[in-house]
Amino acid sequence: MDALGGSWWSTHPFNQFRLRGRKPRRRERNHKHNASSSESSAQPNSAHHFPLKQALTAGSLALAGDTIAQLRQRWTSITHKSDTDDSDKDIIQSLISSHDWLRALRMTSYGFLLYGPGSYVWYQTLDRYFPQPTVQNLLTKVLLNQIILGPSVIAVVFAWNNLWQGKLCELPRKYQKDALPTLLVGKI
Repeated sequence: MDALGGSWWSTHPFNQFRLRGRKPRRRERNHKHNASSSESSAQPNSAHHFPLKQALTAGSLALAGDTIAQLRQRWTSITHKSDTDDSDKDIIQSLISSHDWLRALRMTSYGFLLYGPGSYVWYQTLDRYFPQPTVQNLLTKVLLNQIILGPSVIAVVFAWNNLWQGKLCELPRKYQKDALPTLLVGKI
């Protein structure tokens, strides 16, 4: 979790990623386990696990972000056509009732299945190649995030949404039309 340099978390005793200078925890063995080589090779390697916490966090944040984006979009459209004098109850009802749950599910699944695990691997890799918390390493990590991670995330989000909408044939046009503006807005 030291992707952007050293922090208080890198020295925190409960940081699960801080294994330098400590022996890794040993897993308790199942006493019924047969020690044959074929069974032991079939067990999952503890070094390669699905980053569930990061996936849940990214999925939750994607759901929250998409919900906020949808509410903002509907709020803007309601306030632009506020010719009528709607009550607050009617406005709230219209904001909630027209929520696109499939879009929210697409974005949540993207965060859970792709962004959470992918960013976990990305930041672990950055920490492996740039372990010292120097200004140069910090600037290098930020630069790599902007050059590699940002465009990759945009490309995968567009592909993920078009895949689940059944519009993969429109993906090249989507990239040409929206990728650069999205990337530039994200850098501001």
